[in-house]
Amino acid sequence: MRKKRLIIIIIPLFVLFLLLGKHSRYTAEFYDVFDTHTVVVGYARSQREFQKYVDVIHSEMLYLHRQFDIYNDYVGVSNLKTVNDSAGVAPVAVEQPVLELLKLAAAAYRQTGGTVNAAMGSVLCIWHEYRERGLEDGPRAALPPMQLLEEARLHTSMEDVVLDEAASTVFLRDPRLRLDVGAIAKGYAVQKAMDKAAAAGFSSGFISAGGNVSVTGKPKDGRDLWRVGIQSPVVTEDGSQPYFDSVSVTDLAVVTSGDYQRFYVVDGLAYHHIIDPETLMPADRFKAVTVLHPDSGIADMLSTAAFILSYEQGIALVERYGANAVWILRDDTLRMTAGYEAVSAINRG
Repeated sequence: MRKKRLIIIIIPLFVLFLLLGKHSRYTAEFYDVFDTHTVVVGYARSQREFQKYVDVIHSEMLYLHRQFDIYNDYVGVSNLKTVNDSAGVAPVAVEQPVLELLKLAAAAYRQTGGTVNAAMGSVLCIWHEYRERGLEDGPRAALPPMQLLEEARLHTSMEDVVLDEAASTVFLRDPRLRLDVGAIAKGYAVQKAMDKAAAAGFSSGFISAGGNVSVTGKPKDGRDLWRVGIQSPVVTEDGSQPYFDSVSVTDLAVVTSGDYQRFYVVDGLAYHHIIDPETLMPADRFKAVTVLHPDSGIADMLSTAAFILSYEQGIALVERYGANAVWILRDDTLRMTAGYEAVSAINRG
């Protein structure tokens, strides 16, 4: 009798082990962070376990969205809007992520020769207002007057952004300077969210947030790599935008900057949101640039810079960071680094 009872106990434990070892693929999405559609895909032992990771990701991204917001106030939150509103008046006490992001912004400013400039908010704000007005009333859409943009350019120096890490404050010395961290904030937030989810046990999946994709681990379906699609900048006749390529990667960020995101039309021409600090107009060298790098925040910064800079300057910057990239030129031809080509589907048929 004792032996039979032992067998009865062992069989349920073995079945339980098999069930616990099986991973299924799950998907979740939300729309309330960084003005974009965010998708989380991953493998977990149960929906409940996967939801735990999604909650970590959403919570972190929502927290950072509020910290980096330049348009809205939140009760009890001293964010970048608070800093902008206090320009030329007094230092503002901020939380650590704001200081960390602005340190990254200062480094990006130096490394890109001012091409990525978080202090360019006075210029970007003008473009934002004209773009929103144009989207609301298309027939009356207009470009910002160059004189207005030139005046705003006088108040875009990162030297006037004073960080005091000991006091945890930010002070804008120029009363007309405004911060805008759009070139790096979303990538930074995606990376922080992925890091927190990984620390909580998320070991197989990705976050996709409006052109920013961060991948961790291998898919738990027998494959070694995730295939990440890269959207074409060309809109087809039926209004869709198919993928022009896909890359097979793991533990990597895939970030795209393109002229098809956030634009409005004036006199039949589209004007997008990535502004060249030299011309004060939308950058026009490429249709899109996609960057691969282990850190989503770095990849976000690099994709913006490489979209604005010449190809020669851009590839030098990308290689300096140990990243890889593909450029879609205005005539739809491609240029890519060897590392990008190695993971691209284009040459594999």
